[in-house]
Amino acid sequence: MQPAALDHLIAALRVLPGVGPKSAARMAYHLLQRDRAGAGKLAAALDHALAHLVHCRLCNNFSEAEVCEVCASPRRDRRQLAVVEMPADFNVMEATHSYGGLYFVLMGRLSPLDGVGPREIHLDRLIARATDGVVEELILATNFTPEGEATAHTVGELLKARGLKVTRLARGVPVGGELEYVDSGTLAQAVRDRRVV
Repeated sequence: MQPAALDHLIAALRVLPGVGPKSAARMAYHLLQRDRAGAGKLAAALDHALAHLVHCRLCNNFSEAEVCEVCASPRRDRRQLAVVEMPADFNVMEATHSYGGLYFVLMGRLSPLDGVGPREIHLDRLIARATDGVVEELILATNFTPEGEATAHTVGELLKARGLKVTRLARGVPVGGELEYVDSGTLAQAVRDRRVV
């Protein structure tokens, strides 16, 4: 029988995606036995994040202010709005330095089997943001998974019906990729999405 405090720590670590009981126990033992200073930093950082992070009222991404730095920047093209699933997708898009518009972070994707519907991904807030009279183009930058595709289709149809130009990220052969190593689905999509040069 182990102490109740250890059981509580293991249960708390299990809330992380992909962490089962054995992994949670391993993490707990490591933090308590090998890295107590790291455990303290982790606890303090989590406590700080919970106390200071909110959702930006414009893009729904995490922010320490009511409006995040990206939404507040006068250098961003306010006519373009990219819709992404998660903050990680936002970060990847920003890291490319190829997009200068604004964002809306859904914080998920439609997945009826998991109980994730339009309300859970804030479609009402997205529609209000996209139809503010400034946005001209909505760029669907959701993942190319079945759920991401369903989300893109739903969002696209809702906003096309309101007169917005709706585009979707292109997909196909990766930069530096060799055709013989590309899967047939990706190659077929690249052929369908080909462009004039």
